[in-house]
Amino acid sequence: MATTSAPRRTAGTLTAAGDLLRALAAPVRIAIVLQLREGERCVHELVDALAVAQPLISQHLRVLKSAGVVHGERHGREVMYRLVDEHLAHIVVDAVTHVEEGGSAARGEHREEA
Repeated sequence: MATTSAPRRTAGTLTAAGDLLRALAAPVRIAIVLQLREGERCVHELVDALAVAQPLISQHLRVLKSAGVVHGERHGREVMYRLVDEHLAHIVVDAVTHVEEGGSAARGEHREEA
């Protein structure tokens, strides 16, 4: 039986993917992505939906924006935020679904690094 290996990725690609995952690795940022998956939102809508203080929402949006996860567009006095693309929502939704379905993290199991 022939085995195939995963395609090799450049160090730059792997580093960028790690940076993206780190940007998504906070519960509030996960919640923001899930909200933006439903459509664009302004800061006060995110504050109301998530019951988190406005300065904290703004701080997390800055992290997500610098990581290229969200884009903000000014409409009058408000900035409307949206996801840059649906791939990002899939990453978050898949992780949340995995945990909700009893994935290893939900059971407290950890795999040893090879």
